[in-house]
This record gives sequence, C-alpha cells and structure tokens, in this order.
Amino acid sequence: MNDLANIAAIAARIAKDAGAVPMRHFRQGGLGIELKGDQSPVTVADRATEKAIRAALAQAFPDHGVFGEEFGVSGSLDGPAWIIDPIDGTRFFLSGYPGFGMLLGHLQSGAPQVGVAHMPALGETYVGARGQGATLNGAPIRARATTRLDEAVVFVNEAERLFADDPARFARLCAIGHTRRMSYDCYPHALVAAGQVDAVTDIGLEAYDFLPLAPLIEAAGGVMTDWDGQPLGLGSDGRVVTACTPEIHAAVLEVLAG
Repeated sequence: MNDLANIAAIAARIAKDAGAVPMRHFRQGGLGIELKGDQSPVTVADRATEKAIRAALAQAFPDHGVFGEEFGVSGSLDGPAWIIDPIDGTRFFLSGYPGFGMLLGHLQSGAPQVGVAHMPALGETYVGARGQGATLNGAPIRARATTRLDEAVVFVNEAERLFADDPARFARLCAIGHTRRMSYDCYPHALVAAGQVDAVTDIGLEAYDFLPLAPLIEAAGGVMTDWDGQPLGLGSDGRVVTACTPEIHAAVLEVLAG
C-alpha cells in the first residue's frame, strides 16, 4: 500500500477499536453530562473515547500533531497531524439514538487527506483517502450521479438554528429536492458518500466536525466545500455543503446565495 492507503487502514482500525468505548456507555446511566460554554453537552464517554484515540495515535504516529474536540491541540498542526471528534452527535448519544458517530481525519499542513466516519452503534465504518476511493466496511462506495436538484434527496442539518438565524434561506432550502429531511451531525454526510443522499447543508460546525468528512466525500466522488464554494480548512467558518456531483453542489450553493 502507498502512504495514504496505509494511513487510512490504520485510522480505520483505530476508530473501530475506539468505538468500543462509547458503546460501553451507550443507553447506560452515569454519563456525567456537563454543558460547555456554548451549551453543547459533553459526557464521560466523549472524553474517554478521545483519550483512547489519542493513545492509539501516539503509538502509531508518535511524531504527528493532534487536535481533538475535548483536549485541544498537542504538538504541531503544520505538518502531519490528526483531527478528532470522539462522539459527533453527543445529543444523539445521550438520548439513546444510534445516529452518533466518531470522526478521525489525517491532515497534511492543515489540508485533509484521509477521513474516517465510524458509527459504533450501527456497525458502519466509512473510510476515504485522496486518490484512493472510499469504502463502507471495506466495500467500495460511490456518491450518486444525480444532476437535477428536483430529483435530489436533500438533508438540512441544524434546521432549527438555520430557521432562527435566517428564515428566508431556510424556506428556500425547504422548497428544493425530491425529498427533504432535517437532521444533525455526520451521518447524513456519510450517506452522501454511500450513494444514499444527494446533498447536505450544515452550519455551526467546528473543524473537527467537517475536516474528517471532506476526504471521505471527495474520495467517493462527491463535493464538500463552504457556502462560498471554497475548500475546507482549519479556518473555515463552519457552514458547509456536501453534494454528490458538481451540478448538485452548484445548484445548492445558488439556493443558499438566494
């Protein structure tokens, strides 16, 4: 295997192994729920999962930097580095809903190269690396070839936040596509890579929410950018669009722009 393929294989193994940590707490008591400054919840499982991933990364890649949601930055992000969201969808997790995920991404000088989205409660592991293609549980996956927005399956993540902040834009999104669903977190994006969903809009994200997903989406043939159509990086503003084809991506950007 080449370097990225090898890194992707190791990342997938680390994520799957670490998935046992939140599953020990899932639908159990004693989660130790706390609220962060932004009022988002964090549990003992979030912290324990990130510790497990960090320990595995330190063993496999001792010279790489790490940026995790719960424990911040260790080392440098200027060279090879990792970005971690130990439980993406903590509200799903603490409410017993299986749609939470684990995100692990490999960066080179801040640019995402490898992405893993592991869904512990669903037993699904999505892996993508630039130039290597994408897989679900080891089997190749590909984004759909939809080009007409009126035929698209569209997910609007963080819908109530978007409705509160920008009701006109929310109304425009509610008028597009063949099928629309309101949702949250990483799973709708992973479903674009798997050829099940055509487009996802999202807001209010941090780098650890979207940078692990970008290589997965692109490796599956899709497109993932910010709302201005620009590539995603550590400094992106947290508004993202994921689409199965350039045509759907351009159409959704047009709707967002009004």
